[in-house]
Amino acid sequence: MFEFHADRKRYFDIQSLNAEKYILPFIESNFSIQKGMRVLEIGCGEGGVLKPFIDKSCTAVGVEFDEIRIKNGENWLSEEIAKGKLSFVVEDIYDTDVESLGGRFDIIILKDVIEHIHDQSKLLARLKDFLAPAGIIFFGFPPWQMPFGGHQQLCQKKLGKVPYFHLLPASLYKSVLRLFKEPDHVINDLLEIKQTGISIERFEKIVKETGYKVAGKIHYLFNPIYEWKFNLKPKKQNSIVSKIPGIRNYLTTCVYYIIKKAG
Repeated sequence: MFEFHADRKRYFDIQSLNAEKYILPFIESNFSIQKGMRVLEIGCGEGGVLKPFIDKSCTAVGVEFDEIRIKNGENWLSEEIAKGKLSFVVEDIYDTDVESLGGRFDIIILKDVIEHIHDQSKLLARLKDFLAPAGIIFFGFPPWQMPFGGHQQLCQKKLGKVPYFHLLPASLYKSVLRLFKEPDHVINDLLEIKQTGISIERFEKIVKETGYKVAGKIHYLFNPIYEWKFNLKPKKQNSIVSKIPGIRNYLTTCVYYIIKKAG
């Protein structure tokens, strides 16, 4: 198993490969990507997901509030930046505006981000200001109830390999983390994710309530990123299971969605 957070350059490379092999084709199956299109990634990290879009002659902007990760990205994507194909902004998306980013975007990407946002409805409503009229937004995220939806892989002890224990009541969950002597910063991060984790049903409800419609989706039994992390080939969720509200969240490790403005 590859520990993602131990080697940031390898993680960057994996994100690029995953985007090239799975995210880009999924988007292209629902939306025609043209040369010169503008792509925005929110929570872009080092920018690995953006690289395949740049390679398809898109112009990309990455927004990320962790300056260390941006500095890595500026190093690993220096050629793309020098050619004017990529720019990074170290800022919270709520503190920026579309004019400062150069105008609206044809494609907006949020990969493994929505489950960390406190007011998800507010974010989706705000994204309308950044989205071109015919543009699309891509989301990739793990449903909260899936075996490791609590991001317990962040644990430094044996708990990182225990599925579903993030579903314990908050007080008991915190007690277990303390019992296993997890550092305070890890406990705080995990408790925050417990507050912000999102289910498939809640996501689809927010999409509808904020004036969007689903233009494409895939539910995965095995997340595509597991190809690199666990040497497991991606596997789509059973079509019957993917239609059962509630239960599907426990058995689906990742979902991909494309949404666009309704009407």
